[in-house]
Amino acid sequence: MGEDELVALLKCLADRSRLRIVRALAAEDLYVELLSERLALAPSTVSFHLRKLAEVGIVSSYRTQYYVMYALNRAKLNHNLLALVSAPVGDEGEQERREEAYRQRVIDSFFEYGRLTAIPRQRKKKRIVLEAAAEHFELGRVYAECEVNDILSTINDDVCTLRRDLVGEGLLARDAQGYWRLASRSDEPVS
Repeated sequence: MGEDELVALLKCLADRSRLRIVRALAAEDLYVELLSERLALAPSTVSFHLRKLAEVGIVSSYRTQYYVMYALNRAKLNHNLLALVSAPVGDEGEQERREEAYRQRVIDSFFEYGRLTAIPRQRKKKRIVLEAAAEHFELGRVYAECEVNDILSTINDDVCTLRRDLVGEGLLARDAQGYWRLASRSDEPVS
């Protein structure tokens, strides 16, 4: 099943009335008038939603005596939902390229000639800017506060805010010995 079919399925199921119809058909096969009574919907509304459900293959119909009965296509529904959760999200390389392009746009917007022109307010952009600032520190090296201030002053004049935000975001850590860059939140200083 392709992504377009999955999107169509999800769009179809994203309607409260259609979900109610699917729930009713999960219990038993029904005809339009009975669905209309049980769900307190107009017969024309039920017919409209049944047509939409049939278009994506979740509902099928058959004739019995005077009625057109509607049945839930359980195999198709199970298969579609299983395909949805097990399908690859897409080209992961493409997602990484988009994220890197976004990161570069943010850096280009907030840095001019290597200096930070402003600290972004939006958290995602701020994180990208702080990650770029953290790259000025070597992994495994402990810095005195004055060294941190000297490095940060080459980036922006507001060294206190940058230092605090770098520690707050888990990019730098500190203790009585000084500051050090973290590769991840669990890193400890190198003695």
